[in-house]
Amino acid sequence: MSTALDGSQGQAPANGAAAAPAGERPALPPGGRLERMSARDLDEVVQIEQRAYTHPWSRGNFENSLKAGHIGLTLRDAAGLLNSYAILMPVVDEMHLLNLTVAPQLQRKGLGRLMLGLALAVSREHRLPDMLLEVRPSNTAALALYHAAGFVEIGRRRGYYPADDGGREDALVLRRDAGTHAALAGETA
Repeated sequence: MSTALDGSQGQAPANGAAAAPAGERPALPPGGRLERMSARDLDEVVQIEQRAYTHPWSRGNFENSLKAGHIGLTLRDAAGLLNSYAILMPVVDEMHLLNLTVAPQLQRKGLGRLMLGLALAVSREHRLPDMLLEVRPSNTAALALYHAAGFVEIGRRRGYYPADDGGREDALVLRRDAGTHAALAGETA
């Protein structure tokens, strides 16, 4: 089982600052649990990843992220089933969202929005309120979610992702600054 992230547990911020108060997190569904991802979660994580994407992260990608000290988050329901996860990488003065995934059968039910809100809250708790991410232009659902949360496009990485046709797809680079006010449930600036 992973470590619960109830605001009083978890690791200190990567930049050495004291952790911010945890009262700014979105509310979880009844019985829901936000936990720190561990190696014990990876079988479930990889199963969801493979169902969710045509070009999924490998188990090694997740293992390497955890070994490197990246922040893995899991969101479980009252029955303990993994619903969503995210990988955050602290980088000097901002947080990089490397992966945010919702189990395919649970998509379009607000869990992506909830997990993004939780990721932003954890980022603030680590005194890294600015967030950066890459997303495929073809992932219109994710783009809509990120734009609604106040992310703006700041660049493009040409040929960043493998594409279904054997070619490459660009990545849009999006950023959300600390001062951005967005309509994520439970979020405060």
